[in-house]
Amino acid sequence: MCGIVGYVGPQDARDVVLEGLRRLEYRGYDSAGIAVVADGTLTAVKKAGKLANLEKVLAEQPLPAATIGIGHTRWATHGGPTDRNAHPHLSADGTVAVIHNGIIENFAALRAECEAAGVEFTSDTDSEVAAHLLAAAYEAGAEGQSRLADAMRVVCRRLEGAFTLVATSASEPDTLVAARRSSPLVVGVGDGEYFLGSDVAAFISHTREARELGQDQVVEIDRYRGLSVTDFAGNAVEPTSYTVDWDAEAAEKGGYDWFMLKEIAEQPQAIADTLLGRLGAHGELVLDEVRLSDEELRDVDKIFVVACGTAYHAGLIAKYAIEHWTRIPVEVEVASEFRYRDPVLDRSTLVIVISQSGETMDTLMALRHAKEQKARVLAICNANGSTIPRESDAVLYTHAGPEIAVASTKGFLTQLVACYLVGLFLAQVRGMKYEDEVAAIVADLRKLPDAVAEVLSGMDEVRALARELADANTILFLGRHVGFPVALEGALKLKELAYIHAEGFAAGELKHGPIAVVDKGTPVIVIVPSPRSRESVHGKVVSNIQEVRARGARTIVIAEEGDEDVVPYADHLIRVPRTPTLLAPVVTTVPLQVLACEIADTRGLDVDQPRNLAKSVTVE
Repeated sequence: MCGIVGYVGPQDARDVVLEGLRRLEYRGYDSAGIAVVADGTLTAVKKAGKLANLEKVLAEQPLPAATIGIGHTRWATHGGPTDRNAHPHLSADGTVAVIHNGIIENFAALRAECEAAGVEFTSDTDSEVAAHLLAAAYEAGAEGQSRLADAMRVVCRRLEGAFTLVATSASEPDTLVAARRSSPLVVGVGDGEYFLGSDVAAFISHTREARELGQDQVVEIDRYRGLSVTDFAGNAVEPTSYTVDWDAEAAEKGGYDWFMLKEIAEQPQAIADTLLGRLGAHGELVLDEVRLSDEELRDVDKIFVVACGTAYHAGLIAKYAIEHWTRIPVEVEVASEFRYRDPVLDRSTLVIVISQSGETMDTLMALRHAKEQKARVLAICNANGSTIPRESDAVLYTHAGPEIAVASTKGFLTQLVACYLVGLFLAQVRGMKYEDEVAAIVADLRKLPDAVAEVLSGMDEVRALARELADANTILFLGRHVGFPVALEGALKLKELAYIHAEGFAAGELKHGPIAVVDKGTPVIVIVPSPRSRESVHGKVVSNIQEVRARGARTIVIAEEGDEDVVPYADHLIRVPRTPTLLAPVVTTVPLQVLACEIADTRGLDVDQPRNLAKSVTVE
């Protein structure tokens, strides 16, 4: 959701914080702000709109040089994206500044309490409550070195909901204090300096050494006394240390116009990295991160895959592969609905949660519900040290590297590959696949990076087609079997990026209603299964193409090399390499990513930061 940055150290805090905000702007770009403490005075500047608006103000009204500062880039929840609702929020006397990510669920009662005490609010946000409560707790606290941290613990014990809070005070000019509950926060440790960030991208150009903050913990960073962590009750906690395995260059555009284009181009390498080191000396699959025993996995009799958005589509595809390889029934659930329908879970249930960021709040709440019901939970995640893998029984990291663009591309493909690995591993452990069978499928998986690279090398025609489709009002997507979730993903990408009405349908449902919206010239994109697919589903999809074409549709067909049956019915034919049916989504998705990106660019839209969206949804 929102991006948070903090700094304490010898560098100019203004520059460090602004650099961190640039790297985190993908998390929210409705407004931005910064506060520094210099010469015993707290100064804050904030502005609605993208970070460039704040930078323009700062160029005209420079902040004083400082060695401590906090910054925020916002995705609006409570209150519109205005100057007055931008962070940081200040206490009434202007001595305490707070930035916040998340939602304070009991803010209305707390606000009423503050107003009854004479506090006048200057914003419509829930976040401002924290600033006033913190100032009051600070004033009421005893003198001491950790007075601001003590006040933070007092306030956090009163808050309900999910939140990350970072605060600084003019009264403690060498100290930053932060807290987290169900919302991301990580500490960077440099040489005589410390950083705070919603994720490590905020400080990766300065240090790769990080500390994890656990649930309901407060960190105090003092320029002279260093770093200390406690729980909300004040008990000392030893944070977990880890080293970030990518560098600042990985978070830069690298010559591409958009991060999304760079991330699309990185997909062959990202897939290869996801597969790296997964095969043992005798051809068996080895998943060292999966901390569930073979006995526990053999006990599984039901699987739920739980995710949101693009990750949910990865789960839909995973269902086909996992059920086929393991013969275990699989249900795929939207995370926001999972716990509210009271699913039947027990110790023999495996819940696979998928989240690129590891901080998706709906998915995290589903995970916690599953664990309360004694189910085993396995996370598929890209972000080392994030909340979801920490709270799961097992994890499979995708190792895709940073994904900055809001619309997921390499995150999706690597989630798919990780799901395949989990399915194969279950089949191996449960004796449903022999080692040579597993090795053969892994060999097919290892061909995917080259297959995706081949698709990417032939995208000029797709880009040209995208420019022709840029004025379309509606685009439909059709698919069957694993092609149906690909159709859903293609439609989602187009909606996210180009703001075009797009729908994905199971092709077999065409005659049950959707064909009514097909009119002359309506673009219909069809993901065609291999002619080698089971039960003649290929022929049925070819018939669907003929049906929509007979009603005037403009047919855009994605089919594998050598499929000549589709040629007479395709107004535009996009070829992909021959790939085993269950693995085909890895290659058929790529043209749809490029198409959506190019259409958005042609329409003059911001590809990396589509309106109303943020990269990681850390509130329910």
